[in-house]
Amino acid sequence: MDALQSIVTDLNTLIPIVNHWFHLLSAVIWIGGLAFLVLAVTPGLQRAVPKAQIKPITDAFYQHYKKVAGILLVVLLFTGGINLHYVNQVLTSQTGSGVQHHAKYLTVFFIKLFLVLCLLTLFLYTVIFKSDEEEEEEGAYEAIPYQRAALWMGFFIILCAAAMKHLHQ
Repeated sequence: MDALQSIVTDLNTLIPIVNHWFHLLSAVIWIGGLAFLVLAVTPGLQRAVPKAQIKPITDAFYQHYKKVAGILLVVLLFTGGINLHYVNQVLTSQTGSGVQHHAKYLTVFFIKLFLVLCLLTLFLYTVIFKSDEEEEEEGAYEAIPYQRAALWMGFFIILCAAAMKHLHQ
């Protein structure tokens, strides 16, 4: 009980834990929602619903999902920056040098950041610029445009996060 009480009362321990929890929770909700749409909703609708009804149904899902995904991406970017600050503190206390002197960690971090920026670009493109006319011209309709590419990027982002977690311990 004393260990739990010391974690709760020590803000220098509690803030990084809560921040990392928000970061992980946001990633789980975002990638889980995307995986559900890609792996269950879209194929299920394509098999069970007439082609003319797929677009209105998936549009209803996507209108809600893009609001949630937008909020989650902002939370992920914000909490990710805070996580980087705390990782830098841990590395500095352990090795005497910060993140900038750990080449493996930085390499994986920049790969992850590149994938996040690609994902953010896809998201912003579909929210801001993608029109219904373009979708009809392309023929193949997806619930979320570029959903498979976004899902694979999400999987690799999580892989990078797992690698980063073990590179700073």
